[in-house]
Amino acid sequence: MFKLIKTEGRARRGTFTTPHGEIQTPVFMNVGTQAAIKGALSAEDLEAIGCQVELSNTYHLHVRPGDALIKKLGGLHKFMTWNGPILTDSGGFQIFSLAGLRKISEEGVRFASHVDGRRIFMSPEDSMRIQANLGSDIAMAFDECVKIPSPRAYVEASCDRTYRWLVRCRDALDKMKAEPDAVNPGQVLFGINQGATFHDLRIRHMRQIAELDLPGYAIGGLAVGETAAEMYDTIEAVEAHMPQDKPRYLMGVGTPVNILESVARGVDFFDCVMPARNGRHGHLFTWSGIININNEKYREDTRPIEEDCGCPTCKRYTRAYLRHLFKAEEMLAMRLSVLHNLYFYNALAEKIRKALDEGVFEAFKKQYVEVLDKRV
Repeated sequence: MFKLIKTEGRARRGTFTTPHGEIQTPVFMNVGTQAAIKGALSAEDLEAIGCQVELSNTYHLHVRPGDALIKKLGGLHKFMTWNGPILTDSGGFQIFSLAGLRKISEEGVRFASHVDGRRIFMSPEDSMRIQANLGSDIAMAFDECVKIPSPRAYVEASCDRTYRWLVRCRDALDKMKAEPDAVNPGQVLFGINQGATFHDLRIRHMRQIAELDLPGYAIGGLAVGETAAEMYDTIEAVEAHMPQDKPRYLMGVGTPVNILESVARGVDFFDCVMPARNGRHGHLFTWSGIININNEKYREDTRPIEEDCGCPTCKRYTRAYLRHLFKAEEMLAMRLSVLHNLYFYNALAEKIRKALDEGVFEAFKKQYVEVLDKRV
């Protein structure tokens, strides 16, 4: 399923084949938490801005409208009319964010819904059932995302439990995919490495889950409080023990520079809410850095957000108009800004792939690593 085409240092260029198409890696996955991108983007928009993979949230879709309903309506691809690959996360991170409303046990997690407060129990088997009902191409294992910092003893016990949960996820999904009414019999499971910033625990856990020979592996539990240096050091420690012939996914990361640095450390898949979230507040990514379109200096600026940008927003609208929309609190402001930011992230991944194809990734990284996260 994964084909490693070439490498440059630790950076990797590859392809990953799914039932809904081939993914060119490195790839940035566009986050549509509730089967939609926040900012009023449609499936047609995703096609227009070069999205390869859409990512939706197991927990949120289970709560509303319900995974059983989505299965009845033909699965998530038909429900949102997106024909490309879909990855669903397991719900573990969302439960992590509900720290004050949850109780973790060996069986699973009991927590309160953020929508109506009703008590919900989710086990590894429940997470797999929900994801099987959604019919995503890549299902993520149910795990515990541990806050950083946490006591070593707790992190070690959590890693052990996450491994046991992973085995249960694998066995449950295998059974569900074999059922006659399976939405997506080609659905695959990615395991998740945990261990906070304890390198020895990360390595031990990675070696342990690698023995299960799953179709792919993720590095989870980062970008939750540690420094960028700690994150990069952790990636380097884990990467050396990840299977070379399987894709690597760094969950929830990150800024354009985070992506460049992580590709250089051997990561293939990325996702982050940052481009959409920042766009909704007028913070726009460009190849010269980040601009705040709300600033007064853009009041009469007739240029697009970025010259030569191929996104639908830059092809038609000016900075002055976009600033006006934000000041007038028009919904169109968020839509046009999110379109641009996600286009930028997809284009960044495309340029990284091109640089790897041409053997110039290190030069490309050097050109932009000091620029992309700066405020203009």
